[in-house]
Amino acid sequence: MEQVANELTFMTRQNNLPRPNMQQLFKNFGKINVLVVGDVMIDRYLMGGVERISPEAPVPVMNLKKTENRLGGAANVALNIQALGATPYLCSVVGDDMEGELFIQLMNEHNLSTRHICFSNERQTTVKTRVIANNQHLLRVDSEVTFDLKEKEKSDYLQNIRELLEQKEIHVIIFQDYNKGVLSQEVIQEITLDAIRQDIPTVVDPKNKNFWQYKRATLFKPNLKEIAAKVPFDLTPTLESLKLAAEYTRSKLGNQYTLITLSEKGLFIDGQTQHLLPTQPREIADVCGAGDAVISVAALGLASGMSLKDIGILSNLAGGQVCEKIGVVAVDRKQLIKEYKQLKQETEI
Repeated sequence: MEQVANELTFMTRQNNLPRPNMQQLFKNFGKINVLVVGDVMIDRYLMGGVERISPEAPVPVMNLKKTENRLGGAANVALNIQALGATPYLCSVVGDDMEGELFIQLMNEHNLSTRHICFSNERQTTVKTRVIANNQHLLRVDSEVTFDLKEKEKSDYLQNIRELLEQKEIHVIIFQDYNKGVLSQEVIQEITLDAIRQDIPTVVDPKNKNFWQYKRATLFKPNLKEIAAKVPFDLTPTLESLKLAAEYTRSKLGNQYTLITLSEKGLFIDGQTQHLLPTQPREIADVCGAGDAVISVAALGLASGMSLKDIGILSNLAGGQVCEKIGVVAVDRKQLIKEYKQLKQETEI
């Protein structure tokens, strides 16, 4: 793959979108088409209250009051893209099962296209079930398979993506990897080569298994824990240490930009310049879905021509915003615009 990639001239795609000023910033998002590839799932919530301990074992007994199913994984990224005003095209694989049917139903309820969702009778649809009592997360139960796509599934999936790339003008591709088997090494390489040939920037949210497979990505977005496990030195959330991590990542991948989320300590972004951005004060309810919001905003910022620092600022605000709510949720565009303008005003003062 590297030999082929080196024969191609790689550059961030010029999408014929003007470099935005403050007024144009969010308007330009509406002009962007985003291909989202990777693992999808259903996030299921069992919610209720606990008033006693079980006589059968020393565990709480929850009185179930509500069951809720939400789109998760790469599907939540598609929801975020849609919430920000852009157009997502989600390509993934679900099981040919009842949960797969439920997934399609949820997509339809959110007005997301299901045209590029493939079904497999050899896989099951991933479901993450979270038990939440009195607003406290008690337990998570995962129902899933994690083996790579079989040859026929892989061929059909790649053909699905290539047909979409021929039919639509795609401005940025997001790889949302949860190590559930959709994004195998070969699939990653093939999609990346297609992106390079068409000068489409790629934005990656990696996981452990294929961490170093995303050669020539435009923007690579691990979290601190993920990148700390992969670099051959002790990593701390300080500017100098994070710079070293970005340099090491670039030596491994040849990527243009590195964005590292730092949980409560904020976000680091590296390119021609480096920025370590602290979080804004918030009441944190749940960190689930923060990475989805960050990758969505970063991808749209990259495709619309935002400066590196503004990409970092906006992504940081988006990740913090969704942490204020229980469960996996999409970013609130109006709130994000308000917070962004307020922060920019305070900074300029």
